Amino acid sequence: MTQLEAAKRGIVTDEMAYVAEQEGVSPEFVRERVAAGRIVIPRNPNHHTLRDFKGIGEGLSVKVNANLGTSYDYVNPEEEVEKARVAIAYGADTVMDLSTGGDLKAVRRRILEVATVPLGTVPIYEAEFRAARRKSFFDMSADELFEVIEEHGQEGVDYITVHVGVTLKSLEAYRHTSRTTGIVSRGGGLMAAWMLHRGEENPLYARFDDLLDIARTYDMTLSLGDGLRPGSLADSTDRAQVAELLTIGELAERARRAGVQAMVEGPGHIPLNEIATNVQVQKKLTGGAPFYILGMLPVDTAAGFDHIAGAIGGAMAGWLGADMLCYLTPAEHLGLPTVEHVKEGVIAFKIAAHAADVARGNPRALERNRRMSEARYRLDWEGQFALCLFPEEARRLKEERGSMTKACSMCGPFCPMNLVEAVLRRGEKVELGVHRGSGS
Repeated sequence: MTQLEAAKRGIVTDEMAYVAEQEGVSPEFVRERVAAGRIVIPRNPNHHTLRDFKGIGEGLSVKVNANLGTSYDYVNPEEEVEKARVAIAYGADTVMDLSTGGDLKAVRRRILEVATVPLGTVPIYEAEFRAARRKSFFDMSADELFEVIEEHGQEGVDYITVHVGVTLKSLEAYRHTSRTTGIVSRGGGLMAAWMLHRGEENPLYARFDDLLDIARTYDMTLSLGDGLRPGSLADSTDRAQVAELLTIGELAERARRAGVQAMVEGPGHIPLNEIATNVQVQKKLTGGAPFYILGMLPVDTAAGFDHIAGAIGGAMAGWLGADMLCYLTPAEHLGLPTVEHVKEGVIAFKIAAHAADVARGNPRALERNRRMSEARYRLDWEGQFALCLFPEEARRLKEERGSMTKACSMCGPFCPMNLVEAVLRRGEKVELGVHRGSGS
């Protein structure tokens, strides 16, 4: 029985109860929204190392996903395992293995061993990889793609990105747009090229019921991928993007009726003034399905610092209703990220998600910030370290740039904390002069 099927029957699963406790809401709150398809809990029973279950969706805190995986040029499985460890240590709520180089099955299994949070994959990467090694990517059969999806479910993958909205109909809409950057989704581009070369419909769309059967068997959440997402601001919110979303909305409803959990992926490169529209349209067309966004990136020109640019857009999108942010790293658009890049990306997007939680009025986020401010005002450094998002980094910076006073080295003896109150409330004489040596 899937989480969705259990919720529809009025059953609160252990996973729902865990999510409720972590989020500070009632188990029934979680169950009702899982039943309605507005919350998903990616949980494949075959993922034996999964301990930290995550609820993604309406009324919950904004989550962050971290992508990792090998590439054609860089194949170092142990480095990808280390990336997974670091991402989880710094707060990634889920991780995705996007490997496209080396022994993909071996890499995935190693990451599964250390993934205490849900793991996602993009099965078409492995299916096309197998076909390309044999002859050509275009030689990939529909059956081969579904075999890979089945294998991922058997091994314990919790959610899969499937580009079901890239159809012959949506490609017609794409052909009639004048895009600056065409199709930038790797999975979406592979699927579109395969379809156009062979003159065939997307098998994930044509055989959607088969996909649902596999997903239901392993309770794999379907992440309905945005294969036609914009890769530049010039292409944002165009007809191709919306045409795909219309199809995805219909398929999200079919998934819910079949007892399969589904969330919907979204753009992408979107200017700040269009983020609200994108979130509102997605929620409307998909019946409130959890919204998993890639960024959003509000500028095209931040290469080397896309994690910062993306966090700006992600914070705004999260405030307006996006439910999970896919992080970006400094290497986005430039190359495969290093372990340090992964760390930087997770940090940036965890801050963005927290900012969104505050803006959404999340009680726990608001309380944490209030307590942090009180500790800061008291110059209670241990209290501050306990409440800040990244205690080790905060402690290190404080110690590296220490002060001879109780305050930090920014203000030292001129620290304004309690200064005015010391004068007004207690009538204390406050000396602001700096001690001068005998030679002064």
